[in-house]
Amino acid sequence: MINHIALVGGTHGNEMSGIQLIQNWESSGIPTQFSDLDVTLYTANPAAIAANVRFLEEDLNRQFTPDALKFDSPQAASTSEEHKLAQTINEQLGPKGNASTDLVIDIHNTTSNMGATLIILDTSDVYVKMARYVKQNMPEANILVEDEKPYASHGYLCTTGKYGVMIEVGAQPQGVLREDVYLATQKMAEVLLAFCVAYNKGECDDLEACEAFRLGENIAFPLNDEGNRTAMIHHSLQDNDFVPLMPGAPMFRRFDGKDVVWEGTEPTYPHFINEAAYHKLDVAFATSSLITL
Repeated sequence: MINHIALVGGTHGNEMSGIQLIQNWESSGIPTQFSDLDVTLYTANPAAIAANVRFLEEDLNRQFTPDALKFDSPQAASTSEEHKLAQTINEQLGPKGNASTDLVIDIHNTTSNMGATLIILDTSDVYVKMARYVKQNMPEANILVEDEKPYASHGYLCTTGKYGVMIEVGAQPQGVLREDVYLATQKMAEVLLAFCVAYNKGECDDLEACEAFRLGENIAFPLNDEGNRTAMIHHSLQDNDFVPLMPGAPMFRRFDGKDVVWEGTEPTYPHFINEAAYHKLDVAFATSSLITL
């Protein structure tokens, strides 16, 4: 059974769709069709929201590794506001590995043109059924699988739950709200809650297999010896998240006017293209492969 659900907004304080959805549902109530579920509405980082920034000191959505949550570990010696907040959230939604919450749904926005994307961290039975249900009821959605390491090893807030997923919707600039992005966020949240209702009734056993994308690697911007960028995202790649990037196709335009091409032997499916939050990390985009769940 998936009954106790935490719907989280504001893990990043400038990603407005989840923040607004939580506020709206706190005001108007969760839609009545989900009354059989025990849903907690949760605002993760109020101080970052008030400052309209992603985080104050450290990225909250990287503070939930097992080591970080151990009070006596070297990593736990951090005194950042987000690290201390992660300890509190883990106590309230987790504890991680023995969670009181069946499912944590953490809502995010991206400046990349990823549309409505469901991020799952495992391909066990519940997640496959969830992915198939989402694709059946929201065909325009993308499913992104980040299972490059075990579920519990991720530092994401959603892993405080027995099950955890992220909603990632874009393109939306940081600190503002777009109607189309907000409505897509609301739709995916409602579809996920509807899945929980259907799953609890045993109605998700014969869902059609669906297309998904499995995370590959991060591709960095080209840098010179001084650490400065020598290129930008090529116009043919910009805004084409999850569109195949073919071998030999341009991915960067160098500032001298020459192109840098994708040298892989197979197509890849880029996403988080030119994501603003990854600017200081010099991450240009992430690759993925097409799979079937």
